[in-house]
Parts: sequence; C-alpha cells; structure tokens
Amino acid sequence: MPARSSVSSLTLTIFLGGLLLTGCLQAATGTPAPTDTPQPILPTLPVSNSTRDVIILAIEENGFSHLFITVPGEMAFTRITSGEWNDITPSLSPDGTRLAFASDRDGFWDIYLLDLQTGGTQRLTETPQYDGSPTWSPDLAWIVYETYEGDNLEIAIYSLSDPTQEPINLTEHPAADTTPAWSPNGRQIVFISNRSGNNDVWLADLDRTDGSRFINLSNTVKSAESHPVWRVDGTQIAWASEAQDFGQSGIYTWNTGQLDRSAKWIGDGDWPAWSARGEELVAILNGPNGQYLTSYDLNGRLLLPPAALPGYTRGLIWPNIHLPDPLPDVYQQAAAVTPTPGWALAITPADNVPNQRWYVVQLANVQAPYPQMHDLVDESFVALRARVIEAAGWDALASLENAFVPITTSLDPGYGEDWLYTGRAFMINSLMVNAGWMVAMREQVGSETYWRLYLRAQQQDGSQGEPLQNTPWDLNARFDLDPRSYEAGGKYVPIPPGYWVDFTSLASAYRWQRLPALPNWPTYYAGTRFTEFVLINGLDWYSAMLELYPAEVLVTPTRVLPPTATASRTPIPSSTPGPSRTPRNTLTPSITTTPPPPTSTPTPSNTPPTVIPTF
Repeated sequence: MPARSSVSSLTLTIFLGGLLLTGCLQAATGTPAPTDTPQPILPTLPVSNSTRDVIILAIEENGFSHLFITVPGEMAFTRITSGEWNDITPSLSPDGTRLAFASDRDGFWDIYLLDLQTGGTQRLTETPQYDGSPTWSPDLAWIVYETYEGDNLEIAIYSLSDPTQEPINLTEHPAADTTPAWSPNGRQIVFISNRSGNNDVWLADLDRTDGSRFINLSNTVKSAESHPVWRVDGTQIAWASEAQDFGQSGIYTWNTGQLDRSAKWIGDGDWPAWSARGEELVAILNGPNGQYLTSYDLNGRLLLPPAALPGYTRGLIWPNIHLPDPLPDVYQQAAAVTPTPGWALAITPADNVPNQRWYVVQLANVQAPYPQMHDLVDESFVALRARVIEAAGWDALASLENAFVPITTSLDPGYGEDWLYTGRAFMINSLMVNAGWMVAMREQVGSETYWRLYLRAQQQDGSQGEPLQNTPWDLNARFDLDPRSYEAGGKYVPIPPGYWVDFTSLASAYRWQRLPALPNWPTYYAGTRFTEFVLINGLDWYSAMLELYPAEVLVTPTRVLPPTATASRTPIPSSTPGPSRTPRNTLTPSITTTPPPPTSTPTPSNTPPTVIPTF
C-alpha cells in the first residue's frame, strides 16, 4: 500500500465532501449533503424472521483476544475467530453484513473485514504501524480509524470505494487522538483526545475548515473519557468516564441537540454500546480482577444482571442482525477450539517435610531477596515469564523486588499479612518505572484503587505491543513539591510514545491477580502496592499460610530484627536497687493505761538485688 500523506483541513473537507456527495447521487442510502437540520440515515438491516439483538465482543483468553457473539438467554458466548493472534474493536457495517475489526494476525496491526454470513475475512490496510478502532461511514464508502504515525495516534480515513486512494489524516496534533465514531448523518466524527491535558470527548465537524472544526464536548478536568459511541438516530452520544478525585465514574450520555447541557450519568461501567433501537445500553462492569456484562435503560435502571466474562474486553457492539443457521463452518471450528492452558502443574519432590505440608522451591535465574515460590504456583510464574519475553521481547521478571518472604522477615507497615509470606505472590521490580520501561495506569474499582502495568516493547516497529491510549499515573510526582500532587499521591502525565504490552492482562491469563492499594496510599508510597501479583487459587491468607507453617507459628511468630547499619556497643546491664529498710512504728499516746504491745517489722534478709538486663 502506498505511504499515507497528510493533507490540509481545506483539502480534506473538499475531498470528503465531494466524494460523499457523489455517493449520495449514486446510492439512495448515501450520506446526505449538509443541511440546516441534518437528517439521520438509519442502517438498513436484512429483513428476516431470525434477526435478533446480538452482542458482539472481543474478549481475551489465554493472552489472546478473539471475537465472540452471544444472545442473552438464547446463545452462550460463542467464539467466531481463533488463533494465536489478537482480534479487537469490532464495528458493524450499516447494512449489517460485515464487521470491521483490528487484528495482528499477519504480524502487524491492520484493519480487516469479516463477512458475517460466510466468515470470510479481507485485509484492508497493510502498514507496519498500528491501525485500530475502525468505524463505518453511513454510506459504506469510508472507514475512519486510529493509526500510529510519528510516535503519536492520529485519526485517518480509508476509502472503501477506491482502495488505491491514500488514507487521509483527519487530525494532525501532538496529542493522542483515538477511538473515532462516525455520526449517523455522516457529517461529524466523535473521538477521544488528550489535547486539553486529559482524555476528553471531541467532535470533528466535517463541514468546517476553520479553527472551530474541533469542539471539546466533555471538557472535564479531573476525569478521563473513553469509547464514545453514537445512538442510531444521532440524538445522543454515550461514553465512559474514569473520575480522579471527584465526580462519578461510569457511563454517561450527552444530547447532541443541547450543547449547553452537561452529560447525564447512567450507571457504572465501561465500553458502552447502544441497542439497535437506541433505548438501552450494554456495558462492561470492571471488577478487581475480572469483568462483567450488563445493560441499562436510559434512566439507569439495570436490565441485565451482571454476567461474568471469560476475560478482559477489547471491544463491544450490540446490533440487531441476521445470523445464519446453522453457523458457517469457520465459526463452528472456532467455537470448538479448546484454549490450551498456558502452564501445567509439576510437583517437585522434597524430603523431610513434616505433616504433609507444602514447601517453596527455587526459581532459576531470578534475582530476589529470596528467589523462591510455592511449589503449586512456580510453573505458572515460569510460563508467565516466558510469555512476557515473547510479547515484550525482554525478560521483565528476571529481577523481582520480592518473591517468597520468610515469616521471620518483617515487611513495610501495612504488610503484616501479605501474600508474599505464602509463597504465592511476587513483586515486579518498580525501578523499571524510573528507567522508562514500565508505566502504571490508575483504575478505581468502587472505593478501592488498583493499578494496570504496561511494559515497553523491545521492538518498536509495530510487531510487538500497542500504543497507549490512556494517560499513566506518575506516583513519583508526589515528591515534586507540588501540594496538589502530594495530596493526590501523584498525577496524570502525558502518554509516552512507543508500543507497550499490557502486563496485567498477561498475568491474568496465568491466574495472577493484582491487589488493591492500601487506603493511605496517596501519602504512603509503599501502600500503593502497584507491583504485587498473587495466585490465590480460592484460598484466604490464613489457609494459604497453613500450607507452609503449623498453626502455632501463626499465633506467635518469631520475628528476627534486622541488623543495624553500623555496629554499636551493647550497654552494660544496670543494677536495680534493693528494698530499703522499713522504719519501726512509733508509739501513739493512748487514753488507756495499758499501752498496746509494739509490733515489729522483720529485718530484711541479705538477698542480692535483682539484675534486669536492658536491650
């Protein structure tokens, strides 16, 4: 494919306007010319008694993302793509026959089309840089998508009617512009940009060429928005928001005809998607270490009880489409695939283990204070380590901040009952943040703070990882003498360039879970606990400890104090003075003639004084 070229805003408007108007003259369902009151064009869906509301998702499993379909109450999650690659961000064509999605199945991220009736795929873009998040124009003539150019994400437009035409850049800004969505009337594109300092929802008006083409719709200072999507009639836009210090995180809707009105909160969730009728929203609820599918009406009433998903979501739509019955062979073959577990348990024989308890084993070629791990989880760690090397190109788990910690070793305050003592946890080396090879994303789940870690890919040619779309959290900003950053425990920082690998997602594929930060983490750096992962396997901490130690050890554990940095002289024990002599009672005059007999106090014995040593 020829290399992309950048065009001026005027050239882009003239080019798009001309071709879109040409499409209107050639097809009855084309995008209309701009009018004072734009008339939305609704997608034409196949007429069939078997059309139904089908939820189409991209879900991660075993470290790879595939496309799934489900009909709540009728069809369970059914895989329709498979392979050792990723298929993400599906988007349905307005005529309901094809899916556009992003995939790295050929080694680099490109845009593909999937024929829903046959299961056949077609590759659209063919570039080494990342291409993702495609959506369609209403007349089927264009696809708008995000692309990585010049160490930055931009919005580009691809011509379906003339594939030889070079893609056109809609945005050319130093900020990251991502996740575009074409309006039903064809004259506007909504997208996410951090050009205002944090992720906001922006609108691009294709009928304008001046400085007012781009408008900030959400304009929030302490929140980060994501995944905007149009209602089918164009009257509303839904998006997800992650609040930092105040406000509510979750799904918001905004009326396009009331620019002066703020967005309306609907409910908790991420990845909103409209139903074909535009009367309900389906969304993803984020848990500490998993996600759930649910839906709301426009008043925020819960319609679908949260259903657990098999992995993290990488895209979601909810159209009304015709599904072939039976499903094509390519779908049935994908659905029949049984994902191979990423690791297998192997018991290491050990002698002299009392009472059939478990034990820790040595980790090969790992640097840590105690490079050991529980024998039931070490194979999972080794498999995760190999997968990280494959995905990121370097060994991020060769040096750990901590692995197994003996019960006689003290950790930082707040870590008294930490999973590191069980041998089922590890802490990735936090020094990689300072070196620029790891970043942390802050995620709020209810009242608790969690972290998502990303590792920088060794190869920066597009063959490993993806560009970041959300702003990282700089924990070290609390030391910048800025009172606001100190009180918040850090601050959002600009998105770093390059390609990154989601370490948290990979760890989840091997059953390693992240832990919440301690409540005082903004003022206590060690309380962030952003580098710790644990393989719980359904146990509580006390039960996990009983696998290694007898119960009496957990009642009164013996702690070994660490040596001081420099040796000091031990003070000589001092003597405690012995008891003093008690004086005899004096005689008190009495009115009686016979004085009472005097009482005598026994003479103290010559017992030596007690010596109490001091430490």
